[in-house]
Amino acid sequence: MADKDKPLLIKRYASRRLYNTETSDYVTLEDIASFIREGREVQIVDLKSGDDLTRQYLLQIIAEHESRGESVLPVDVLTDLVRSYTSQASSVVPQFLAASFEMLRDGQSKMMENMAKASPMAKMPGFEAMQAQQAAFFKAMTGGMGNFMGSSGPATEDESKGDDLDAIKKQLAELQTKLSKMGK
Repeated sequence: MADKDKPLLIKRYASRRLYNTETSDYVTLEDIASFIREGREVQIVDLKSGDDLTRQYLLQIIAEHESRGESVLPVDVLTDLVRSYTSQASSVVPQFLAASFEMLRDGQSKMMENMAKASPMAKMPGFEAMQAQQAAFFKAMTGGMGNFMGSSGPATEDESKGDDLDAIKKQLAELQTKLSKMGK
């Protein structure tokens, strides 16, 4: 049985074919994307040189999804990323993105907990199955990266917007604090 804590090792042959070392078969980029969506860490290495190609293939997966119209990254974010490669901001951008995605993952788990506790629908037959489907949907839509908007229970639309804005402001303040500590 495979050790789920270790990254799944994928070897790239000279023919550019990708080989799953756990199942001893060839895989596609979409297979690799599925492993990642399922929460699995993946490492892709060149068989001959031993070079780690993981970053290159992850970027290729993102580019293919974006080109198929499955846009997740707004154009202004992509533009800022390109700019960060040619500016001194490139030293801060990776830490900022990592901290942002960590907050997103934490927010998703909190949101799912709050939905289970506070929802008046929780007593309805079939709610658990619906909740499991919703969790799978969130995971698929976010690629496992999460959702930062939690809810503490039923609220009117105006209250919900205010709560979401307060949560975003709090998370932004926390992120700014983390960034300022990194800069010191």
